[in-house]
Amino acid sequence: MTTTESFIAHLIELRTRLLHSAVALLLVFIALFPWAANLYTWLAHPLLAKLPKGAQMIATDVTTPFFVPLKVAMMAAFLIALPYILYQIWRFVAPGLYAHEKKLVWPLILASTVLFFCGMAFAYFIVFPVVFGFITASAPQGVAVMTDIDKYLSFVLGMFMAFGITFQVPVAVVVLVRMGLVSVEKLRDIRRYVIVASFVVGAIFTPPDVVSQFMLAMPLWLLYEAGIVVASWMKPATSVA
Repeated sequence: MTTTESFIAHLIELRTRLLHSAVALLLVFIALFPWAANLYTWLAHPLLAKLPKGAQMIATDVTTPFFVPLKVAMMAAFLIALPYILYQIWRFVAPGLYAHEKKLVWPLILASTVLFFCGMAFAYFIVFPVVFGFITASAPQGVAVMTDIDKYLSFVLGMFMAFGITFQVPVAVVVLVRMGLVSVEKLRDIRRYVIVASFVVGAIFTPPDVVSQFMLAMPLWLLYEAGIVVASWMKPATSVA
């Protein structure tokens, strides 16, 4: 097979994988569409549960009540279809990997996906109730907390991304060690700097309150420690400190 033929074959394979992923995403979205409003209600529950009795969220734009739940349904469809999409990506890149790379990459993809979902779940079930409770309780007397549904969605997506990426720390640590870019001993030596950096990251990517900053910084540090433990297990026995 010539270089041109090989390139065309790769493009055809890429198109096939992208098409499969897009069809899977579309089918899941169509299935979720009738429940788009219910999905948004579930997403907004952590805030609604902390609002004073009789208070509610608002929509400031004419089209917002329709498009915001639609965005939530699309986000949910992507998350549900993500394992299949990752499988399609794996099918595309696997032929170009060596056997030892295949043994490492697939478990890392699975671990990364699970950890991202865990980060989102941690934000939704643990962080949101605490943060929204703190924010609503801090409102000055006479100020009604009435959050716009679109701004709430943007806030939630930002927090999901922050915690989802934070929960990738163990994967990043393991990859760095396996690639020989850094040793476990060095990771232990820079522990104090990681702790400081964790709180800096928490201050940047969370709302300006101590509670949410602390709730991002602590998991970031603990996950770093977990990554060191896993990386230590993966080292040859003779090199373990």
